[in-house]
Amino acid sequence: MTVQLQDIRAAHDRIRDKIHRTPVMRSASLNDLAGAQLFFKCENLQKAGAFKTRGAVNAVFGLTEEEARPGVVTHSSGNHAAALARAATLRGIPAHIVMPKTAPAVKVASVRRYGGKIVFCEPTLEARESTSQRLISNTGATFIHPYDDVRVIAGQGTMAVELLEDIPDLELILCPVGGGGQLSGVAVASKGISPKIQVMAVEPSRADDAARSFAAGRLIPSVDPRTIADGLLTSLSDRTFALIQKYVDGIVTVSEEGIVNAMRTIWEVMKLVVEPSGAVSYAGVIERRVQVKGKRVGIILSGGNLDLDVLPWQIR
Repeated sequence: MTVQLQDIRAAHDRIRDKIHRTPVMRSASLNDLAGAQLFFKCENLQKAGAFKTRGAVNAVFGLTEEEARPGVVTHSSGNHAAALARAATLRGIPAHIVMPKTAPAVKVASVRRYGGKIVFCEPTLEARESTSQRLISNTGATFIHPYDDVRVIAGQGTMAVELLEDIPDLELILCPVGGGGQLSGVAVASKGISPKIQVMAVEPSRADDAARSFAAGRLIPSVDPRTIADGLLTSLSDRTFALIQKYVDGIVTVSEEGIVNAMRTIWEVMKLVVEPSGAVSYAGVIERRVQVKGKRVGIILSGGNLDLDVLPWQIR
């Protein structure tokens, strides 16, 4: 089952009163540095602090009454966990969130704040999946995958619909990539609305499975990724990879130093709190991994959730 522009437009109608229509912001200083017109889609200002809210709300409110009644289940230690907990609370159903014992305290607190019922497990994929399956068997709840779900992908694509409504003459969109749900949705929506637009993904060089997969033309799983951009550690799925192959023009990688520089520049110049994963797309501009000079460029700032006691420039 794939995702088309009509699915994304339907998702936008379904969720628009339950999310923020995030602003598109500009900086004359950053435009001058890049030699381009940069338009930042600020999903760091989204409900629950990240774009994941869009997909979670669309998935939860796309369930029938019968499907929704027992609640929803997911495994996540990041933004999807909080987003799904919030979406379930809005619909008045339980959200069972499987999190590894090693999950950051700030992420655990966020899930609890939104009403999620946390079940801790060992920090392995096998433990996450087996714990989730046990919850599904015990409760009858519906599993909502963080990115390998057509409803989630359609929800994420709504940010591109908004961006191109606000700035219709963009020539290029830069988007982070981890599991590929956000990138898939953004690419499908962007190409559906403006077929000539270029969509480029940006990925940490220390978690470059998407770039390697794209170059090889086959899915290459991530092995031991180690990057400050902890929201981009997951591998692509068959579904997201197929959409990326069809709609994305290229994938570039950036260094850890570039990610930190991008994050700090956005904080200092634009006064916006972005997490490392959210700054990756702008890192592609800073490190000149994408040709942007003279172009009108949309840049996805995907999230702003991080532990303020452990900032990267403090660690370094």
